[in-house]
Amino acid sequence: MLETILLQAPGGGAGTMNLIFIGGILLVFYFFMIRPQQKKQKDQKKFIEAVKKGDMVVSLGGIHGKVTAIDDNTVTVEVDRGARIKMEKSSISYEASKQYSKD
Repeated sequence: MLETILLQAPGGGAGTMNLIFIGGILLVFYFFMIRPQQKKQKDQKKFIEAVKKGDMVVSLGGIHGKVTAIDDNTVTVEVDRGARIKMEKSSISYEASKQYSKD
């Protein structure tokens, strides 16, 4: 009877294995979720800083246009036949110059 009770008692190995398992899950979560997101944000920030006059860009809202002026935090984009929109630099999604050069 005593042997049955001792076999059911939690041992030191089970707690350690649980901690190792949780640590492994956290590592996988970091390398597959957090790290790629941080890299994407870093690349987006670098892209926004590199935008220059004459680039074709697409905003987060889907507006396509050509950059005509750049200020500290804003960009003026020519949308169609002289129509210009002033928007935040952070609202630029990606550069579309390569897309338009293929046409």
